[in-house]
Amino acid sequence: MSTTTAIPPPLPGDPRGFVGRQWDDPETRSTLVGLLGVIIFYLLLWLVAPYLLRFENTATAIRTAPQRQFNIEMAPDTFVKPKPKPEPFKFVETNPDAPNNTPDKTNNFAAQNQQVAQEKPTPEGKNDRPALEGKKDFQSTQIVSGQLSQPIEQVEAVPPPTEAKVAETTVAAPKQEQNPLAGFEKKEGENKDGFGTNIAKVTANAKPIPEKIEGAKNVPLIQDAPAVMAIDAQHPRPRPMVVQQQKTRPAIFAENKFGTANIGPTAVDAKWSNYGAYLQRMIDTVQTQWDKLLNASKVYPASGSTVTVKFVMDSAGKIARIVNVDSTANDAASRACMSAITDRAPYGAWTDDMKAMLGEQQEMTFTFYYQ
Repeated sequence: MSTTTAIPPPLPGDPRGFVGRQWDDPETRSTLVGLLGVIIFYLLLWLVAPYLLRFENTATAIRTAPQRQFNIEMAPDTFVKPKPKPEPFKFVETNPDAPNNTPDKTNNFAAQNQQVAQEKPTPEGKNDRPALEGKKDFQSTQIVSGQLSQPIEQVEAVPPPTEAKVAETTVAAPKQEQNPLAGFEKKEGENKDGFGTNIAKVTANAKPIPEKIEGAKNVPLIQDAPAVMAIDAQHPRPRPMVVQQQKTRPAIFAENKFGTANIGPTAVDAKWSNYGAYLQRMIDTVQTQWDKLLNASKVYPASGSTVTVKFVMDSAGKIARIVNVDSTANDAASRACMSAITDRAPYGAWTDDMKAMLGEQQEMTFTFYYQ
């Protein structure tokens, strides 16, 4: 037995029936697919168009660097006032005749300990250098002047008075009275080997002379004394004076109006160090050699000319090289200054504390003044 199910036909207003019939038709289906694709395309274009059609200044965007983030860390002592740097140590030349005295506080170093002093005090003076008369706007390490050679006592006569001189008279030494001896030897009898004398009184000023010589009895026992010049109290003779130079090199002083209130031999505040003693020996050696070269030279530079030599010394005391020579004198004077430095090298090896402070090499500058 078969069962037949009847499918009712679609209603005239049912859309599903219409779409089904249109989809079954191949031509209509292709048209529907094309229409659906166009709708989807325009829909996607509408959604994507705002991002694809943006009119921005791309050149400006390229030139602008991207922003970067960074952190700033402040050091703990950024706003702390830095401590003032200590003044550099300065070499000074002391007075060798001043007493050895260590100053309380100073940045000066030298070949010996010394405390500032001067013969005439400066009221309320508190300088570490003595008051000196010298050149203005001039730098000098010296406070005394002298001669490095052995001090020579020079006799300097006082100039005679300007009044008219009185004729000088001389007084002869007084003549002494002389008497002959009271007795003389003579032979007695026939014995030729016998002698005898007359007995007589002993006279004053007896001399073996045949006759008496008149003169003064009390005369100093000076034979053949020269004539004595008469002394004129109104016109005394020049008196000799002994001048002794200090054993230190000649100096050109820098003017310093305000000194110290300490009274004593001219001195400067300074503390001893190996480096100070080394420099002093070196400077004295260069000065002595320079004087020898100038004495042997027949040409002397013009007065007021200077020669500044910059050189490098190593820890062995050798002159490693001459860096620069600045001269206002002639070539001979410049060569003499360089030779004064190099001829007597090496000056001796540095001590351990000098190497710790200076390293293996040190640049130095010496200035020579021709006066």
